[in-house]
Amino acid sequence: MIRIALDALGGDFGANPNVRGALQAARRLGVEIILVGDEKIIRQELANLGHSTLPKHISIVHAPNVIDMGAEPAKEVRTKKDASIVVCAELVHKGAADAFVSAGHSGAAMVAALFGLGRIKGVLRPAIASPMPTYQGVSLLLDAGANADCKPIHLLQFAVMGSTYMQKVFDIEKPKVGVLSIGEEETKGNYLVKHTVPHMREIGVNFTGTVEGRDVNTGDTDVIVCDGFVGNIVLKMAEGLAKIMIRMIKREVKKRPLAICGALLSKGAFSAVKKHTNPDNYGGAPLVGVNGVAIIAHGKSNEVAIFNALKTASKLVKKNFIGDVADKIASLQGVFAKIEAAEAAGE
Repeated sequence: MIRIALDALGGDFGANPNVRGALQAARRLGVEIILVGDEKIIRQELANLGHSTLPKHISIVHAPNVIDMGAEPAKEVRTKKDASIVVCAELVHKGAADAFVSAGHSGAAMVAALFGLGRIKGVLRPAIASPMPTYQGVSLLLDAGANADCKPIHLLQFAVMGSTYMQKVFDIEKPKVGVLSIGEEETKGNYLVKHTVPHMREIGVNFTGTVEGRDVNTGDTDVIVCDGFVGNIVLKMAEGLAKIMIRMIKREVKKRPLAICGALLSKGAFSAVKKHTNPDNYGGAPLVGVNGVAIIAHGKSNEVAIFNALKTASKLVKKNFIGDVADKIASLQGVFAKIEAAEAAGE
């Protein structure tokens, strides 16, 4: 049975959504959920939900400490060995869990995964891979914030790992891969883009060209790679724009009596759009490149988001995501070495 360690006190809302999501996952997915955190708090939450004893496929590992959202990640991970995020990563490292999920401090989760699990052999930089709702379904944006500065070799590896993720999680046989840029022409862009694009066709992914910002959410490209500085801005801007658009529509509808009638008639359509664009339905962002399955969920995750994060983690374990990434990266080491040498020589 697949075992997933869950940071039970991580996130803005404490134990409640984590425990609720865990109970759903244990019941519906047939996996074991290890609730990691202060045992007294976890048991009290279970009792509040009607479970005086541990439910089937639920266990607890006591971790009395938490990493505060405003703390410096590397320092906290090094000094708080009994913090729930750190313990989650350690359980995976020791083989006591197959994956871990946390809605806590995202920086700490990333550092804990990197320190505790290490990198897949040959991977130079792990990346946060964020699912983005699109007109056609879902695209994967990476890096979404782990690496502010990148080299072409890093984006090439992101493309390999992101393509593998879309194959495993969304069952896309040949994901279309693009590089985020300022124009459709491959000659446009900064140094990073111009020196990444020519090598994309050497690494065996289904490269379809550069992607402009306006096309990120069309769904024409399944995997979009960029450095973490740009990726995080794109992600946060998309989240902010979605919220503002909803507020603007509500404001304008309230000004017009006829529009209110139209809104009532369109309620089903609005609900469908809201569901499709709701980040809770995607659970969280995997940290790809570390030697173990690690899912970073949003700090405001509810029980639906936690359940879906656990579901994604389970799917990645079942489909041997880590093993497949390791095999692909290993098979491309010669190509990567040649590309790095060419870049170093200024070719």
